[in-house]
Amino acid sequence: MATVELRFSALPEHVRTARLVAAAVARRAGVDEAVLDEVRLAVGEACTRAVGLHQSNGVATPVRVALIEDEKQFSIEVGDDAPHATPGDRAAGAGPGAGDELDAEGEDEMGLAVISGLVDDVEVTAGEGGGLIRMTWPTTPAPLL
Repeated sequence: MATVELRFSALPEHVRTARLVAAAVARRAGVDEAVLDEVRLAVGEACTRAVGLHQSNGVATPVRVALIEDEKQFSIEVGDDAPHATPGDRAAGAGPGAGDELDAEGEDEMGLAVISGLVDDVEVTAGEGGGLIRMTWPTTPAPLL
């Protein structure tokens, strides 16, 4: 199992770099060429989401991206350190600033919907300590020379 790790400051201009690195590593891992655009788009969406969460929550730690090559699959994990609301927290109240929080939540859900449309195998975990999106694609073995 080979892993490439990338960490970047939560700035939108670094998302493009993450997309390019992800596509290059996916290609080397054996992800089908026809799927590479989906990989790029999904990683861009996940990283943009993480950057937005870091910025809106004032989190200074870097966004984490792990590119994991297994025997028959390639996975990308995008992690953030922003606190995520639990279902009970959402129902708790509509105090000052709640409209902004609901707008951010809607954007977050839209980003996850886009990712789910691009990737068949997606896992999303979130809690008070941060969140993680794990996306997985099948690979084809490299031909022997």
